[in-house]
Amino acid sequence: MALYVAARDRRTPLVAKLVAGATAAYALSPIDLIPDFIPVIGLLDDLILVPLGIWLAVRLIPRELMAEFREVAARIAQRPTSPVGLLFVIALWMMSIALVGLFFLHD
Repeated sequence: MALYVAARDRRTPLVAKLVAGATAAYALSPIDLIPDFIPVIGLLDDLILVPLGIWLAVRLIPRELMAEFREVAARIAQRPTSPVGLLFVIALWMMSIALVGLFFLHD
C-alpha cells in the first residue's frame, strides 16, 4: 500500500514512481503473470517479482518520504484494485502466447 501511495505522489522520483507503480499494479492485480494453480511455478512470481519490485522501489525512494508513505498507507482502510495491473498482466500473457505461437510456426 505504501508503494501505491508513493507511485501517486509528485515528490517521488520518476524512476522510483515507475517501479513502485508497476510493482503495486502487479501486486494488486487480480490476475497473476503465472496462475497460482500451476504447481510450484505459479507461486514463484509472487515470491520473486513482488519482493524484488518492493525492494527496488524502497531503495529508490528517499527514507523520509517512504516513512510518510507508510503512515498514509496504514490509514487506508480499503485495498485498491488495479485495472492497469490487470491490463499489464493480460498484455504479458498475450505477448507470451504470440511468442510461443511464432516459435511453433517457425519450425
